[in-house]
Amino acid sequence: MSAATVSVPQAQDQTPTGPSRRPPRHRRRPNRNAGETQQEPQVDGAIQTQTRGGRRGGGRPQPARDTALAMIPPSVTPLDQTQGGANNAGRQGARSSHNPPGQPAHHHRMVQGGRQFGGQLTVENENSNQNNSAAAGSVSHLHANAPEFRPGHPHVQPAPGARNVRPPQQRRRRPSKSSAPDISTRTHEDIDNGHYECAICTEEVRRNSRVWSCRTCWTIFHLSCIKKWSTNEGSAAARQDVQGDELPPARQWRCPGCNLPKDSLPKFFTCWCEKEIDPKPLPGLPPFSCGQTCSRPRDLPKKCPHPCPSLCHSGPCPPCSQMGPTQSCFCGKKSITRRCVDTDYENGWSCGEPCGEIMPCGDHICTRPCHEGLCGACEIRVPARCYCGQVEKAILCCDRGDEEESSHSYLAEDGVKVVEKWTALFECGNFCGREFDCGIHHCSKPCHQQDIDITHCPRSPDVVSHCPCGKTRLDEISDRTRRTCEDPIPNCSKPCGKLLLCGHECLQLCHQGECPPCLQNISIACRCGRTTSLTICHQGTEEPPQCLRVCRVTLNCGRHECGERCCLGERKAIERQTSKRKLRPLHSAPRQPDDSFEAEHICTRTCGRLLKCGNPDHRCQELCHKGPCGTCREAIFDEISCHCGRTVLQPPLPCGTKPPPCRFQCDRSKSCGHSQVPHNCHLDDESCPKCPFLTTKPCLCGKNTLKNQPCWLNEVRCGEVCGRRLKCGAHKCQRQCHRPSQCEEPCQQPCGKELITCGHACLAPCHSPYSCKEDRPCQHKIFITCECQRIKQEAKCNASRNSEGNIKKVLKCDDECARLERNRKLALALNIDPATHKDDHIPYSSETLTMYQENVPWASAQEKEFRIFAANPAEKRLRFKPMPPHQRGFLHALAEDFGFDSESMDPEPHRHVAVFKTPRFVMAPMKTLAECTRIRQSQRASTATTGSLATDTQRRMKASNLVGDPYNGYLLTNPRFGLTLEELRSALKDAIDPKSGITLDISFLPSEEVALNPVVNTPGLLDRELEALLTSHKPVISKSLSAHSLGTLQLCRVDGSLNILRRETDSGAGTGWSQVAAKGAAPMRFRRPGPVEGKNAFTVLSLSKNKKRPEVKRKESVVDDWETAELIEEEKERKGSEGSLEGEGNNDKDKPGSDGENESREETADYKGSVAITDQDRTVSFSDPGGRAMGTWAEMDDEDE
Repeated sequence: MSAATVSVPQAQDQTPTGPSRRPPRHRRRPNRNAGETQQEPQVDGAIQTQTRGGRRGGGRPQPARDTALAMIPPSVTPLDQTQGGANNAGRQGARSSHNPPGQPAHHHRMVQGGRQFGGQLTVENENSNQNNSAAAGSVSHLHANAPEFRPGHPHVQPAPGARNVRPPQQRRRRPSKSSAPDISTRTHEDIDNGHYECAICTEEVRRNSRVWSCRTCWTIFHLSCIKKWSTNEGSAAARQDVQGDELPPARQWRCPGCNLPKDSLPKFFTCWCEKEIDPKPLPGLPPFSCGQTCSRPRDLPKKCPHPCPSLCHSGPCPPCSQMGPTQSCFCGKKSITRRCVDTDYENGWSCGEPCGEIMPCGDHICTRPCHEGLCGACEIRVPARCYCGQVEKAILCCDRGDEEESSHSYLAEDGVKVVEKWTALFECGNFCGREFDCGIHHCSKPCHQQDIDITHCPRSPDVVSHCPCGKTRLDEISDRTRRTCEDPIPNCSKPCGKLLLCGHECLQLCHQGECPPCLQNISIACRCGRTTSLTICHQGTEEPPQCLRVCRVTLNCGRHECGERCCLGERKAIERQTSKRKLRPLHSAPRQPDDSFEAEHICTRTCGRLLKCGNPDHRCQELCHKGPCGTCREAIFDEISCHCGRTVLQPPLPCGTKPPPCRFQCDRSKSCGHSQVPHNCHLDDESCPKCPFLTTKPCLCGKNTLKNQPCWLNEVRCGEVCGRRLKCGAHKCQRQCHRPSQCEEPCQQPCGKELITCGHACLAPCHSPYSCKEDRPCQHKIFITCECQRIKQEAKCNASRNSEGNIKKVLKCDDECARLERNRKLALALNIDPATHKDDHIPYSSETLTMYQENVPWASAQEKEFRIFAANPAEKRLRFKPMPPHQRGFLHALAEDFGFDSESMDPEPHRHVAVFKTPRFVMAPMKTLAECTRIRQSQRASTATTGSLATDTQRRMKASNLVGDPYNGYLLTNPRFGLTLEELRSALKDAIDPKSGITLDISFLPSEEVALNPVVNTPGLLDRELEALLTSHKPVISKSLSAHSLGTLQLCRVDGSLNILRRETDSGAGTGWSQVAAKGAAPMRFRRPGPVEGKNAFTVLSLSKNKKRPEVKRKESVVDDWETAELIEEEKERKGSEGSLEGEGNNDKDKPGSDGENESREETADYKGSVAITDQDRTVSFSDPGGRAMGTWAEMDDEDE
């Protein structure tokens, strides 16, 4: 076979027509069927284009796109249109790949050499197609594991069973960090490539992250990280000290990137230009960009009026490329237009030429280069002369004063009078010193304007006419007349009277010169204004006096007091505190949290507290302040590692950095020698987990050795009472297992000796070996009873050596005592045993009890409502909420039993029952429905037991099959009235030997019975062993109790809550399922009660019509096959029970129904429930019309409890 040459033809020559122009809509999955192995022809060319067909198993053929058709080699020609037809382009053509070989609808497109190209390439001619039809038939489609086609290489098809091995994919190289020249591009590329890390958490910042960017250093952080950082105390910037009444500056935080303070806290995630909140990551846009124009004002390198025209970007905006406005220079001679970045909008520009403006002096011109603002003062020096004419020099033009014309005359050496004139410009600062016309005195004024004529002397006699104070003429003071200016001026005898600086008048006599200081005594307040004192006037002006009062105002730091004497700010502090305590109106503005303190009460001490880093050398250096100190500003340049040294923090680190948590296992060894519990490495201040291994250790008292004790437990206690004899000699240590030297010394136990006065135990602390003093009243509780012992009152004994206390006190009997005594005599006369007499009257109808058992919780709630209504005499009407007919029937029946009238009102579904009190209502029944249910249950059980034909031997045999919990205590039934705890203890003390190791704990039950719980000192005693021990002690204890007439003793089973679970007098397993488990154990004897006339709720004592029959002991018979005999007896019992139940059922049918209204009977009849009574297990169950079980007799006790 000749080799095929593959070339790249032009697209227009190989473009197929017809349906093949449709582009593919789906990618076709490769067919995994293995074909025949065929030789790959050698092809010369550069490119091979492989196209994919349509969907697998159906659909239209999916030819390649036009761009792919341009790569078809020349050896492949399109199929003849007449052969393929337009009909093959549809859905049938796509299905042709599944046709068997040889069908005309199935066409293969092959190249020379038999290579199949699916439905996209055509064969070169018909001859080659016919020659290769066999190969084409065997290969129906492309193989999934076909090797890659390479021009010039032979094609080797893998074996049919060869596995398709995917060539290893080359790992894509991760781009390196960006090296772009600007910050924006570097940031965008690093975020896209995963190279940008948050400086706080060191995690990568991705396109879908929520970030925050600093506007100073342009560093990007995660929003959650920067929020935590900004609120952390360590990020707070240092505050400047506030002076005076100024408010302190707001809190600032430092950026982690640039460490510069920031005012606003980061709150939202926005785009770079802050126009959009929570921007979505859009493809084609930079990360976190909103896609809008940036439009941010440019501040760097300087402010610019043009907003940024770039797309929303990170980092600083690029420099402005626009032209700025035309600006004139400062002098206005030139103007220029520059680029915006070169234009100085704030300062303007200078042309550099001389200003040329006239100076403020009006004589000179400004020679400075073009400058901003005014030209300023003229600094040209000009010659000038002072006003007095003594100084002549060159001064600055700006220092010239007012121009004054000065002149004076003098005699020249030749005796000619010369007049000199000049224009004075400044004051020299010297005294004038010019002689007056007297030629003796000189002018003492500072430099001033001079006149040509000489000034007349001010001390001349013609000028001075009064004394120095000006109050008296000179001719009135003295007859001597002044002739010259040198004659003294006389003083008068009047006070000076001139006003001093302090406001007082001068009290000195008329004098010459300055007045002396004020010497008046005035009352001057001290510095704080609290005290006043008399002092000389001028002393108060120099320095105010200070009192001895110490200021106790708290300084602004809140830690120190002022402590100054005569504090100037104490009064202000009191006013501030007073205004702070005043009540303010609700609509007033909130008070500032930091009130302005006085300057005197600003604490200027150094804080000096220890910083959080814990280093004793690092203390707070700020001024004393409130609240916690800031973080330590120092740094650590040493490595900080964990205990094992495998986790290290590299410096620099903030001072106070704790060792890092380590993920490796702790390598510390235990002192006990056991292996370490696997746990992570930790610091030294944290202890390793306790050793969990179990060991054998002796207890503290040394009596026992305990096994399976934790290794870490050092003090092991066995729990036994110490029992060592104390030093007092009368008591033993009652503490549980302890060290030998830790007994109760000195003894603090109660004395316990019997008191002579009352016989009670002494409660005073141990005073052995001394006798009891008995000088204080006995504090034991006793019961004071009446003569019949019905009324009892608890009181303290109060017996002492000097008083009998309450031992012999007796209460007075009341009417109830008389009634009980009358009943006792009546019962004695009628031969009634009160111990065995029971009130088994049921004040409710059987219909009421039956409906009660159907829904006990609901019926009990309704009974409670009835009893509350009956107990309140003010209420006459009770209305219930709407309810179903069967529930209304129960209310009607219950109202009839209570003696109420009932009526149903309103139509359905709002029909309800209203109950009214009538004259026939006396009081509510004494017994509850639950009690009556139990009475009826016992009556039925007794009735069934009476008809039983089982013998005593069979009952004894069945009772032996019962398996119950062993007895664990005693029960004292029918206790004597007014029985006290002391009486019981005294009787038990005589009956129980102290050496037997058993004591009884006495508990009075609510049922007026007494439970005696044994306390045995023998540990590990089994329940059966305890029962045997109690059984052995029972005769002695019962004999002692009977001798004192305290009651009847029997064995019982008691739980932890003092509930009697089982009694010795209980017959068999009771009723219900317990009786089924017991297989019909021996029943209790039951005496059927006689009928009670009337429907009164009270019961009276009456004689029983059925006399007691003496029990005849039956002779026990022994059978050979006891199992068969037991089955026979059970069958007889079942038949007898059925007969008794049928008789009872007939009696119930004969009973009259309720006397209520017809409506209540109808509603009761509407509820067609069923009652099933099974004699085998004495289980009575109720069901509703739907067949659901409503309850059983055996469940009544549990529900009532």
